[in-house]
Amino acid sequence: MAPPPRRPAALLLALPLLLCVCGARAHAGGDLRRVLEVPGEPGSVVWAVQLSDLHLSAFHPERAADFRRHVGDALALVNPALVLITGDLTDAKSKDLLSSRQEEFEWIEYRRVIDDVANRSGLNKERFYDLRGNHDSYGVPKVGGMFDFYKKHSINARLGRKGAVQSITLQSGGRKHLFVGFDSTMDIGLRSPTNIFGQPTDQLLFDLDAALSQWDNQSTSSPVTKIAFGHFPISFSALTSSGRSIRDVFLKHSLSAYLCGHLHTNFGRNLKRHHTSEKNRFSSKQYFQFDICEGMPTAVSNDNCSARTESAGEFWEWEMGDWRSARSMRILAIDSGHVSYADMDFRFGSRDVIIVPTFPLDSRFMQRSSDPFDFICQATSAAHIGTVRALVFSRYKIESVTAKVYELHSGSFHLVLEQEMENTSGKGAMYTVAWNWRDFSDESPDRYWLQIEAVDMSGKVYLSEQRPFSVNGLTAKFSWTWKEFRVMGCQWNQLYFPIMWTTLAFLFSLVLVPRTSLTFYENRFMLKLLKPKMTRRSSGGFSPVDFEFFGVELSKMYIIWSGMLLYLLYLVFFPWFTGYAVTENHNKMYLHYKGWSTKYLANTSSMPYIGLPDVMVIVLPHLLFVVLPAFLIIAAIAAERALYLRHNIYQRAKKDGDHYKEACYTEYLCIFYWIRKILILLCLPIVWKHWKSYYEGIRG
Repeated sequence: MAPPPRRPAALLLALPLLLCVCGARAHAGGDLRRVLEVPGEPGSVVWAVQLSDLHLSAFHPERAADFRRHVGDALALVNPALVLITGDLTDAKSKDLLSSRQEEFEWIEYRRVIDDVANRSGLNKERFYDLRGNHDSYGVPKVGGMFDFYKKHSINARLGRKGAVQSITLQSGGRKHLFVGFDSTMDIGLRSPTNIFGQPTDQLLFDLDAALSQWDNQSTSSPVTKIAFGHFPISFSALTSSGRSIRDVFLKHSLSAYLCGHLHTNFGRNLKRHHTSEKNRFSSKQYFQFDICEGMPTAVSNDNCSARTESAGEFWEWEMGDWRSARSMRILAIDSGHVSYADMDFRFGSRDVIIVPTFPLDSRFMQRSSDPFDFICQATSAAHIGTVRALVFSRYKIESVTAKVYELHSGSFHLVLEQEMENTSGKGAMYTVAWNWRDFSDESPDRYWLQIEAVDMSGKVYLSEQRPFSVNGLTAKFSWTWKEFRVMGCQWNQLYFPIMWTTLAFLFSLVLVPRTSLTFYENRFMLKLLKPKMTRRSSGGFSPVDFEFFGVELSKMYIIWSGMLLYLLYLVFFPWFTGYAVTENHNKMYLHYKGWSTKYLANTSSMPYIGLPDVMVIVLPHLLFVVLPAFLIIAAIAAERALYLRHNIYQRAKKDGDHYKEACYTEYLCIFYWIRKILILLCLPIVWKHWKSYYEGIRG
C-alpha cells in the first residue's frame, strides 16, 4: 500500500487550483491584474487617447460620420497604448430634446462605428475601454435588463468586462502605469433631467480602492503611476450611503490624474481642478474651492530638502471637451512618471501633425505639490530634467523639430532659446534636446513659455500651443471664470441641502414673522405703551418705515397668508411633482425634495427614495425662481397696500388749504398705481417658470 502523500506535496498539487480560483475572482471583479507590455519610447514614455461624450444620435448622423472619418485615422497616426471613452456613448434624447429614453438603433450605430474605427486604426479592441455615462442609463430601470443596451453593444460588454471597475497596467522600461476606470452611474437609471450625478456605492469605492492598491504590496522598486478615468467630475459625484466619496479614495492613493467628461464645453473648455487632502475636517473645500490650484506650494529651497516629509494626498482632475459639439480628442502622455496632455480639435477636419510636449510640464494645470522637491532637492539624480521632450506624430516625413522658449515681459513674448530637437527613437515619435535648465530657474511660474515647432517635408510649419513652465516646480495661479466655478468649484452634492433649507427657512420667516408681529401689536397692553410713541410719529409727518403699519399687512390678508403657509408645509412633507421617472411603461413616481419615491417602482432596493442629489435640478430652480420670487412679490404687494393706507391716514390729518401737500398726495397715488402694475407684470415670468419646472419634472 502506497504511503499517503506528504502535506507539502498536497499543497503543491492544490496550488494551481487555488490560482485558478483567485484568477476567476479577480476577473469577476474587473480583471484587476491585467498587464500589457508596451514598447514605449526612450525614457519610458507611453501615451493613451481619451474621448468623451460622443452622443451618437439618430437625429444627428454627422456625429457618427465625423467620428468614423477622423478618429480612426488619428488613432492610426498616434498608435496609443489605450483608448479611453469616458461615457455618454449615445444620446438617448428625442429630436425636440423634450424626452429621454434608450433607443437600440443608436447603440447598433455606435457598435458599427466603434468597430470601423478600431479596424481602421489597426488597434486591437482589447485596448479600447468604453464606460457608461448618464445618457447611457436614461430610463434603464435595471442594469442588465431589456433596456440596458450598454450591456449588449459596448466594447467592455462584448469583451466580458463585467465589473463596475476595470483596470489595466501598462508596463514599459521598468515602470508601471496603472489605469483604473469605473462606472458610477445610478443602478436605477432615471430619465432626464434628474440624472446628472454619479452615484457611487460603498462597494464600488471598495473595489476602486482595491484596484488602485494592486501594486502597493509588491516586492519591487518599480515606480507606479496611477490614473483613474470615469464619466462624472468630482463636483457631480454624490456621496455613498455611508458618507464616503470618490475623492477620498483618490486622495488616499495620490493619483497623478483623474480623467472625466460630462460637462462638455458649455461652461469652458477642458475644465481642471487640483485636489489636496485637508487636515481640517470641516474645511470649506467640502462645499467650494475658489482657485484651480488652491493650496499648492509656491516656493522651496535646498534648505528644506533634509526636512522633507511625506507629501500630502493630491490629484489633478482633468475634464475634457466633448465629441458631440467640440469634436475633441485628448492625448495623455506619461513621461518618467510625469503626466501631461494635449487636446485636438477636429471641427475643421483631420490633423496631419500632432504635437504633445511631455517635458517641461505646463505650470498652470500639470504641476504637483511634490514637484518643487523633485526639481530642486533631487535635481542631480533626476536626469529627465536635463532635456526638453515632445511627441510628434505626422502623416508625412518630419524634416525638423525645434524647441522654442519665450520670456513673457511687459505683456509680450521674447524668444530666449531656440534649439533643434532630434528623433531619439528611430522611426518613433519622441524628439529631445538637451538644455541648461538652470538658466530658466525663476520664482515666477509663468515667466517662461515653451512652444514646439515642427516642419514637414513640404515645408509646412506646425506649432504646439504655448504653455508656461517652471523648472522650480512652482504652480501658476489660475482662477476659474464664474461659469467654470459653478460646475467645478462647487461641490453640489454638499451644497444642495444647505441651499434648500436656508431658502425654506427664509420663506417660513417671511410668513410667520408678520403674523407674530400682528399678535404682538394687537395686544392692548402693548398698544397702550406704544400710543404716545405713535402720536409723536404722527405729528412728525409721513414715515414709510414704521413696521407696525405695513409689516403685519400680509398676515391680515388671511386667505393668502394661510395659503402661503400651507404651501410651504406641503413642500416639506408631500411630493412636489409626479411623472414617469424611468420609462413610460412604469407607474408614475412622485418627486420629493429627498428624491423620487421608489414604492411605485417594481424590483427596487430598500431605499425609500432615489435620485439624491439629482432632484436638485428641479427642486432648487423651483424654490429660487418660482416660490421665492412669488412670496417676495406677495409681500411687496402687502407692503404697498400698507404704505398706501398709511399715507391716506396722514393725508386726512393734514391742514386744509395746503396745496403743496395736495400735490404730493396726487404724486404718491400715481407712484402706487405704477408699483401695482409692475408687481403684477412680474408675476408673468414666475408663472412661466413654474410651468417649465413642472413640465420638466413630469416629462423625464
